[in-house]
Amino acid sequence: MGIHGRNSWIFSLFVVFLFFSQSHSFYLPGVAPRDFTTGDPLQVKVNKLSSTKTQLPYDYYYLSYCKPKKILNSAENLGEVLRGDRIENSVYTFKMREEKTCQVGCRKKLDAEAAKNFKEMIDDEYRVNMILDNLPVAVIRQRRDGQAKVYEHGFRVGFKGKYSGTSDEKYFIHNHLIFKVMYHKDLETDVARIVGFEVTPHSIAHEYKEWKEQDTQLVTCTKNIMQSGTPPQEVDADKEIVFSYDVTFEESDIKWASRWDTYLLMNDDQIHWFSIINSLMIVLFLSGMVAMIMMRTLYRDIANYNQLETQDEAQEETGWKLVHGDVFRPPLNSSLLCVYVGTGVQVFAMTLVTMMFALLGFLSPSNRGGLMTAMVLLWVFMGLFAGYSSARLYKMFKGTEWKKNTLKTAFMFPGILFSIFFVLNALIWGEKSSGAVPFGTMLALMLLWFGISVPLVFVGSYLGFKKPPMEDPVKTNKIPRQIPEQAWYMKPIFSILIGGILPFGAVFIELFFILTSIWLNQFYYIFGFLFIVFVILIITCAEITIVLCYFQLCSEDYHWWWRSYLTAGSSALYLFLYSIFYFFTKLEITKLVSGILYFGYMLIGSYAFFVLTGTIGFYACFWFVRKIYSSVKID
Repeated sequence: MGIHGRNSWIFSLFVVFLFFSQSHSFYLPGVAPRDFTTGDPLQVKVNKLSSTKTQLPYDYYYLSYCKPKKILNSAENLGEVLRGDRIENSVYTFKMREEKTCQVGCRKKLDAEAAKNFKEMIDDEYRVNMILDNLPVAVIRQRRDGQAKVYEHGFRVGFKGKYSGTSDEKYFIHNHLIFKVMYHKDLETDVARIVGFEVTPHSIAHEYKEWKEQDTQLVTCTKNIMQSGTPPQEVDADKEIVFSYDVTFEESDIKWASRWDTYLLMNDDQIHWFSIINSLMIVLFLSGMVAMIMMRTLYRDIANYNQLETQDEAQEETGWKLVHGDVFRPPLNSSLLCVYVGTGVQVFAMTLVTMMFALLGFLSPSNRGGLMTAMVLLWVFMGLFAGYSSARLYKMFKGTEWKKNTLKTAFMFPGILFSIFFVLNALIWGEKSSGAVPFGTMLALMLLWFGISVPLVFVGSYLGFKKPPMEDPVKTNKIPRQIPEQAWYMKPIFSILIGGILPFGAVFIELFFILTSIWLNQFYYIFGFLFIVFVILIITCAEITIVLCYFQLCSEDYHWWWRSYLTAGSSALYLFLYSIFYFFTKLEITKLVSGILYFGYMLIGSYAFFVLTGTIGFYACFWFVRKIYSSVKID
């Protein structure tokens, strides 16, 4: 295949993934639409209170909002519980295509504690999240280019401000909600599907002549609520608050299958596309250059080594062939390397399958908590591959205690993650946040780990250890060869740190958008581009590790086993450093607990990234070293 043919193939692949990345409103038969006729009851469900300043979600009824007679929890999957989602019924009920004005929810008299909670939530810019027909409520804001509307998820609990010429700032609550439900009507049957759920929050100090439980007439409803003469509802102890709402319906041309498009629209989407394409081109260019140099250099080396005729010429040769007797010598802490490689295979398999599901539309935002659930379950079942790959490598190193090695594989990485997660969960629980994982769910996670993952690791390990060991292409000498003094740029620390720059450079732009979706409460659903970035990451990890490994062997340093793992894995260090930069430049977190949570979760993410990239680098180097030493004649 020529250069032009190869480029056209890459371009075709890029176009296919571009199609996938833009088809983000792809629904599967399992997510069925609901048809509503005029007069059908609609029930608004309430979700968590969320804040980008604290990152601590709270239950909706943590604040003194109107409660229905009986609070019912909707069925939750594992992912929803881990994310702190609590979906419950509310007092906001209305009927399809029947508009209502100034419906009274309830009245509440605030005590000192309730007023304090409201004020704290307003200070921390908490937003109320609601759901109607599986669509989250949104507030419209204008895009920077002014061409299309963009949704903000949820509405603010309230705001601070001055009123009536007072010098002091006061707290005001959004107690009147104007809901707008958009629907797409079937012209033949007259049934409709909900395709949009918007809200405009207002603060109104409601007045009434007589309170009736069923039909209270609010005097303030006769006024135009947008007029500045209507005072807002202040939050303070002993203040009475009347919660009310309007509902309007609007027919829309948006089809049900495309109803998530506005939610997934990014404010900086042009910058996003340009950055990803730019990154893709740069990394592909670098990868092509590296591959070309390596192939030409290696072919020349192998041809030269195989043409040596006399013993004198062989003795005069230097380079990677001289260390053939030591290159397959088992490294120090070989058992630990096997554990990390096995764990990396598990993470890689989980990541790959999760992305495949996401590309097919299984993990769309309409499937709430689906992504988290899929990752946990796939991690558990991929334990089979972890045990197998760890045992195969361990047997090649002539290890004999395969059960001990299997236990390390099954418990080391998950144990570290679970310990950090347990500490963070205790902090969240101490803040009385709904984000704290309940004891029952923690027990379920333990059962998945001990009941499924660990046995599967043992099964995989047993199968791997039963297979005959991999034979080395060359024999290993009994006495280790002395390694000559290395140049400063070939020292392990410098070489390892340099190796992590290119893989990190391949993903850091996409990383910005991923962090924004996680910590700034936005949806992320551009899995097509994410998959492209993942493929680029694999290629760059493999190539940079092979290049540095080749230079290392040419310098007659045969300690490549751990170095190959750490070279690619060092990109996780840059990821964590970038997360520190992101924390100080993009986030407004001020609370100590919130800061600990951020860095705790980023530490977990960086550790998993280290294991993933390290394993990719190791296997690339493993294949490369076996390939070159099996290609030369060794006397």
